[in-house]
Amino acid sequence: MHIIEIYKSIQGESSFTGLPCVFVRLAGCNLRCSWCDSEYTFSGGSKMSSPAILTEIQRLSPTGGLVEITGGEPMLQDRELIPFFHQLLALHYQVLLETSGERPLELVPREVHKIVDVKCPASGEHLRFRHENLATLTPLDELKFVLASRDDYDYAREFIRAHGLHSNPARLILSPAFRKGATGARSTENCLLDPRELAQWMLADNLDARLGLQLHKFIWEPQLKGV
Repeated sequence: MHIIEIYKSIQGESSFTGLPCVFVRLAGCNLRCSWCDSEYTFSGGSKMSSPAILTEIQRLSPTGGLVEITGGEPMLQDRELIPFFHQLLALHYQVLLETSGERPLELVPREVHKIVDVKCPASGEHLRFRHENLATLTPLDELKFVLASRDDYDYAREFIRAHGLHSNPARLILSPAFRKGATGARSTENCLLDPRELAQWMLADNLDARLGLQLHKFIWEPQLKGV
């Protein structure tokens, strides 16, 4: 597979937030979200074999635990990635997949926890979501909406309602987008949408969902990579 980086850090933006996790970041993405904080994945990186990747994961986390496959868009490398999921599961790792939902997900093993990022209008890519992927979701999986404006919030709220997603509110995550190239203070000043406003909107609408923050951007400086 074409790999940008492999590292161990704290899981920062899902229901697994706060837990130690090995991240395998794959290269390449076919979307160009306006607020993307991972543009360095669009090119570069290096080819690694599945055994070499497994060796590095086992070095970083020899007793099991969380492994997240992220990107870029990991499912662009599905031919190699699907068998790799089965290898990780056979070694008793708890496996997470971070994906935009633009690529087909039906071949992803059900044991893999999918974190599917439903793009909202400010991203510029909200028409790219593959709605057939909703049928692949299990009670383990999560939908994440990254928001940069009130319009984004309204879009996410109506998406949740239109698709009847209220049955598992703990698996619905609304998260403020960070400013591209954010530097300096580890604070909400780097958010494109004030989390306090988002919380107020969710409470006013009785929206059963989780408000999520990118925890790693408050622990470390927001521009740092490999954390």
